[in-house]
Amino acid sequence: MGNGNGKIRLDKLDIKAATIASKEEYEKRLDKLQKELLHIQQTYWHEKRRAILVFEGWDAAGKGGCIRRLTEPLDPRGFHVWPIGSPSAEEQGKHYLYRFWTKLPAPGTFAVFDRSWYGRVLVERVEGFANKDDWKRAYDEIVQFERMLTDDGARIIKIFMHITQDEQLDRFRERLTNPYKRWKLTEEDLRNRAKWDDYTKAIEAMFEKTSTDNAPWHAVPANSKWYARVKVLEIVTEALRKGVNVAPPPIDLSVAKIAAEVLGIHLSFGVDGKDQ
Repeated sequence: MGNGNGKIRLDKLDIKAATIASKEEYEKRLDKLQKELLHIQQTYWHEKRRAILVFEGWDAAGKGGCIRRLTEPLDPRGFHVWPIGSPSAEEQGKHYLYRFWTKLPAPGTFAVFDRSWYGRVLVERVEGFANKDDWKRAYDEIVQFERMLTDDGARIIKIFMHITQDEQLDRFRERLTNPYKRWKLTEEDLRNRAKWDDYTKAIEAMFEKTSTDNAPWHAVPANSKWYARVKVLEIVTEALRKGVNVAPPPIDLSVAKIAAEVLGIHLSFGVDGKDQ
């Protein structure tokens, strides 16, 4: 897996080895990680910490499926998922980062971006929606934007989900033949596929110029959906718990005493409010 400790090359990711042997193993690992993430969320809530999760990737790479597995165990009050599409006419008249400033997480919560400000150096670059001067300037702007956020205490986790062209073709065909998935396939998806090499060049430039110590990129091989979902959760839980004590907070002794009287039970706590 690529990360912020070196140059990420998509063709160097070990797609074939990135698999999980059985559904049983997948469900066991997923369940463990989801429970761990819930405990981490509770800690972030109590300590008023903030986290920003950024998902980028090829069309049909499975970003939505990963985000669903990531958020399904969480308290819905503590996170918000932002699906990012084309900017509105009003937003186009403002700095491109404006619409992301308004979606940053409140203290104690997570903000999950399904696509993000990196559209400036990906789709806007490749499709010509931004001129060369604008998208080249954006690398430094994005690094500074993320530095401000991490300096202010937010934790940023950036994930790029990579699939091969053949796997994307198979998933597009599945979408086309499945009435319940057909809506996911758009003309834009098909146009973007024709510019695979251009996007690869833009993606790897993005890694090189915006993967920093405070906000590194993680490239996840995603041909196997099971593997990708588990790997994403591993990355997220490891990054969120780094330097954070996720043990349950001590109980409020005054509340505990009242509760014990009302409920008719005996509880034993130490002077720090922890179970004995």
